[in-house]
Amino acid sequence: MGRKWANIKEKKASKDTNNSRIYAKFGIEIYVAAKSGEPDPHANQKLRFVIERAKTYNVPKHIIDRAIEKAKGTGDETYAELRYEGFGPNGSMVIADALTNNVNRTASNVRAAYSKNGGNMGVSGSVAYMFDNTAVFGVADKDAEELLELLMEADIDVRDVLDEDGTAIIYAEPADFHNVQEALKEAGITEFTIAEIEMIPQNEVVLEGEDLEKFEKMIDALEDLEDVQKVYHNVDLGE
Repeated sequence: MGRKWANIKEKKASKDTNNSRIYAKFGIEIYVAAKSGEPDPHANQKLRFVIERAKTYNVPKHIIDRAIEKAKGTGDETYAELRYEGFGPNGSMVIADALTNNVNRTASNVRAAYSKNGGNMGVSGSVAYMFDNTAVFGVADKDAEELLELLMEADIDVRDVLDEDGTAIIYAEPADFHNVQEALKEAGITEFTIAEIEMIPQNEVVLEGEDLEKFEKMIDALEDLEDVQKVYHNVDLGE
């Protein structure tokens, strides 16, 4: 797949944890998921998925509980789920997924993050077709072949299981996210370095010099926006 998820996840988690932004973003995502159905993770698969993801980023339990309680109570904020697609320097492609209660603000901020760093925002569908929606799990200190055999025995088809820097990375269909997770948990695997549904680029590009510098500033600018939940791209950063 080309993406070293263990390193990328560690780098992002370190950055986000230092400024606590990831906690705020997960708080909103958990609130939205709880509002979309029952505020009970056992009865709401979307909520359960978000909580499982939050745990891989060490989001404190009180933040998770507070977001759910807000959804149970008087919280009446309405958030729109939006996807912004765009282009960076020299063939790079970027997707920013957002949850926002102010669409005009978010669109303006995302557009500025692109344009001020050598890129431009495209129309819907201009980039996403070059990415594959994929469930991704990371399991530290496990053999990739053993995990593949375990999942095959559970009658779960996966796209691939690879060893990336000592971490087994499982790539599966998004619809099989919970099946993979449950099969691993039944085998005693309850800790994940990553448990996400990601947009994986079909092809990657390498940037150098000024192009790379502009691109990294663009990604930082997008990730720093409070309304942006996830950012995907097709650049091999060599992490």
